[in-house]
Amino acid sequence: MMTKSILTEMQACKQTCIECQTTCIDTLKYCKSQGGKYSDMTMMSMMRDCAEMCMICVNMINDGSEFMGNTCSLCAEICDRTAIACENMGSDAKMMFCAAICRKCAEYCKTMGLNSASYFRRSSLVTEDTLL
Repeated sequence: MMTKSILTEMQACKQTCIECQTTCIDTLKYCKSQGGKYSDMTMMSMMRDCAEMCMICVNMINDGSEFMGNTCSLCAEICDRTAIACENMGSDAKMMFCAAICRKCAEYCKTMGLNSASYFRRSSLVTEDTLL
């Protein structure tokens, strides 16, 4: 049986991943609309990758996947690199907000990655409906 604190950590990580995914997509749209230095393809691709990875983490956590730890660790790395790319854009408030959310998500995902042995798939958490 998982403790309440583990379930709370998992929920917090999922919520932060969702927030990061949404923020990266919004910031990517913002960059496309701004053009110029904002249309850096490396940075925009990184934001897209970050958004995708965040949603994969949410799905892995929901499924109680044994790959969740590795996925969350990779997500943390992508979030950190995306934050750096956003910070390199200067003092733009939208970019700084995206960087802050990415950093927050990276911290939650690092914790999930480090503690993943505690979270291995439990048959009690997965129903046939969640796998379809």
